[in-house]
Amino acid sequence: MIEVYDSLSGTIVPLKPRIPGRVSIYTCGVTPYDHSHLGHARPAVVWDVIRRHLRRRGYIVTYVQNFTDIDDKIIKRAGEIGQPASELAARYMTEYHAAMEQLGVLAPDFAPRVTENIDAIISYIGALLESGHAYVAEGNVYFRVRSDPQYGQLSHRKLDEMWEGVRIEVEPGKEYAGDFALWKSADADEVSWPSPWGAGRPGWHIECSAMSLRYLGAAFDLHGGGIDLLFPHHENERAQSRAYLGHEPVSIWVHSGLITRGSVKMSKSLGNGISLSDLFSRFPAPVLRTYLLSVHYRSPLEFEEDRIAEWARALSRIERLWEDVKTALPPRDAPGDEWARVLTEFEEHFLAALDSDFNTAQAFARVFDMVAAANQGIARGHALTARGLTRRNLRLANEILGFLPDVTVPVEDEALAASLVKRRNEARQARDFVLADQLRAILTESGYEVLDGPEGTRWHRLGHGGRGGMQDG
Repeated sequence: MIEVYDSLSGTIVPLKPRIPGRVSIYTCGVTPYDHSHLGHARPAVVWDVIRRHLRRRGYIVTYVQNFTDIDDKIIKRAGEIGQPASELAARYMTEYHAAMEQLGVLAPDFAPRVTENIDAIISYIGALLESGHAYVAEGNVYFRVRSDPQYGQLSHRKLDEMWEGVRIEVEPGKEYAGDFALWKSADADEVSWPSPWGAGRPGWHIECSAMSLRYLGAAFDLHGGGIDLLFPHHENERAQSRAYLGHEPVSIWVHSGLITRGSVKMSKSLGNGISLSDLFSRFPAPVLRTYLLSVHYRSPLEFEEDRIAEWARALSRIERLWEDVKTALPPRDAPGDEWARVLTEFEEHFLAALDSDFNTAQAFARVFDMVAAANQGIARGHALTARGLTRRNLRLANEILGFLPDVTVPVEDEALAASLVKRRNEARQARDFVLADQLRAILTESGYEVLDGPEGTRWHRLGHGGRGGMQDG
């Protein structure tokens, strides 16, 4: 069973998808007004691992990550450099996508933008006005936070104490200082859209409620983001969603810890962020990706180049072992030694670590234990068995954690491929179907299609124009 820490209840809870076998996820993306930095990468990488693990456990996952492609920061930056806000946002969204691809982050199933969902947002705001949860003042629309008796529960704060140290909008016509903008009026020369309340643009929080409803429906399983979004963003989002829907919108709220420098949050606005493009010039992408996974996702992670370099040295031990085992054949059996037990039980313990609130730090501990056991088995004269088991284990772990730069195992030599097919056919004739399946898996992983038929076994390399061949089976 997969268990997850829920920010709302403050406890570890079992993951019980609303639709059996399917998990729906919404996470808050970036505001693209500047270069992407390591603080943006952490939640993206964390959720990439979560998605991969869920799929490994057999779930069908629908993942939505939005872009806030219009807001005050974008408008201000665009004005400073004399570029349309839409072009500025598009440029930095393209840069973000490229960085995520370099980090091995799977693309979301849906990546909605605020500017593509204005009609849905306006409709949502209209419903909140009709129900009395919102009001119009000076061309703006505000949400009445005191209309929600549960306001503050997500961030575990009391209503009248929660605004200490938090910047709130000082606007004429507000009924209460903590009420937040659903729609912001705009001057004639500003980026705006028409609405029943006058020209303007959406407030920050409303976008996620409207887009999660559109893409995932009235309720979904997991909502994610950095811990800095817990208040006020997610608190406000939960309040307006509950007001609109009449029920709880999210099963589990999941928040990742911050990247810090000198114990201070890494942030574009604070000027202490390091761009990902700069870091890519100094460290391989798999090193950066997995450094972000080296501690539990809910813990803060201090940025220090010395720590990243140390992590790179640790990963190099895994890479050297991979080079040694990546062409190994699956083993037929294993001795009863302790090192062999670690290798044979690796999958069970590795996945169990991730089942426990997606504990990547513990999962990596299992990987390093397995590497030590593999080297021990090889040193003790069980190289074939140890290499075969390790190859399988590293492929499994890398599929989720992504620590190897390249895990393809090409069999470019047609003669070698032919010999594997021949050995497979010999195994089939001897009714050793376990070995036959293992050899077929190696060929498949190397890009070959193997087809058995009454006329024999046909094989060819997919997408490479290889001549392949046929052997009697």
